[in-house]
Amino acid sequence: MLDAWNEECGIFGVAGNPDAARFTYLGLYALQHRGQESAGIVTWDGLRAFQHKAMGLVNHVFHDEAILDSLPGHVALGHVRYSTTGQSKLDNAQPILVRFRGGPIAAAHNGNLVDSDRVRSNLEANGSIFRTTTDTETILHLVARAYARRSTRTVEDIPEVLREALADVEGAYSLLLMIDGRLVAVRDPRGYRPLCFGKLRSGGWVVASESCALDIVDAELEREVRPGEILILNGPEPISARLEPEEHPRSHCIFEYIYFARPDSFMGGVSVDHVRRNLGRHLALEHPVQADFVFSVPDSSNSSAMGYSEESGIPLEIGLIRNHYIGRTFIHPRQSVRDFGVRIKYNPVADTLAGRRVIVVDDSIVRGTTSQKLMRMIRAAGAREIHLRVASPPIRFPCFYGIDTPTREELVAASNEVPAIAEFIGVDTLGYLSFDGLLSSVPPPRENYCVACFDGSYPHKCVLETGVAAAADGRCA
Repeated sequence: MLDAWNEECGIFGVAGNPDAARFTYLGLYALQHRGQESAGIVTWDGLRAFQHKAMGLVNHVFHDEAILDSLPGHVALGHVRYSTTGQSKLDNAQPILVRFRGGPIAAAHNGNLVDSDRVRSNLEANGSIFRTTTDTETILHLVARAYARRSTRTVEDIPEVLREALADVEGAYSLLLMIDGRLVAVRDPRGYRPLCFGKLRSGGWVVASESCALDIVDAELEREVRPGEILILNGPEPISARLEPEEHPRSHCIFEYIYFARPDSFMGGVSVDHVRRNLGRHLALEHPVQADFVFSVPDSSNSSAMGYSEESGIPLEIGLIRNHYIGRTFIHPRQSVRDFGVRIKYNPVADTLAGRRVIVVDDSIVRGTTSQKLMRMIRAAGAREIHLRVASPPIRFPCFYGIDTPTREELVAASNEVPAIAEFIGVDTLGYLSFDGLLSSVPPPRENYCVACFDGSYPHKCVLETGVAAAADGRCA
């Protein structure tokens, strides 16, 4: 339960199917957990590009069958957004569709560029005009400029265009592009954010942030898009190319396993549910305690709580009920109404908790303020002892690769040891999963993951604890 660390974006695309928009609509439903601020779809019918996007959840944005009817074509790309770069407004909703002399180009993007300000400033100095504050529009400008310098526009040109355009950016990007009526998927050379693709049983190809989105459209998972891979989905077989000739060290975001991904998705060849159960098992071995039962902070901690219960032999119960109908935004009452934000999302099962010793399993603690309010609720419901177990190590550093985290000064574990955090939150005992326990739970090898939020070892040297800055030569290293 991340109290200040918010979901990132979800992307989904279809190529080679006349129902591309409808499949994309369904795929976005499956990815709604990755972004609940805005949603959009762009399609291509062979002659024209069509677009619909708005603020709100998928079912609100596409509330009428007529909207999907207005999006014809055999190619579609969609996006659900939580803003980590750029303000929360319709201009920044994706996909972003632009038209230049070579025709329409659209993009949907998950991740953050760590040198975006430098690249954007250079583009503006050379005459580029920006409508949004997103990294996605920066990428579109670079692609359009690379195309403008070429005399041909064939499928064979696409890898060269993207190599030229993306050579000037650093950071995290899982990217879907519509170029010349083709769906193109690109994953940054370090593979920060997830991306996979598969084949629709009704014909055509599908690309998605997570494999759970392939299930809803009855598509068979082929594999993950490799770090540094360009995948052109045009015809009976995808065309694969590389962004760079040499492979980079991998830096897959380990929080995909801890929190972001749905448990029914597969990443790294294993189910996310399996990894989270392993997290819970290691947590039980590292921090045993006598209690009457275990329960999770739903829903992202459910699997970890199951693993803790299975390893410890302590029964699993339902101690909290989550309201699934509030979305990301709701009307905030006066500040005098204490704990409203937590109470609207969770309610304790008082009859279960009264007089009991409980183990509460959560996925992470960021600021600690939400955990504090939640533990207060559980205590008020009658719990005699509260033992909080966290299925990740202490978060001591902010993220600059596509996750909205506070500054280091706001992270409770950056300046406090475990006993002080336990006292602040209001629990009898507090236990975090060890770094070794985390790395033992995810698919090997260990060095394939970005763990900078735990130890400050950012893959790019130009990323500082207090922000993002370019290196002396103007580039990240």
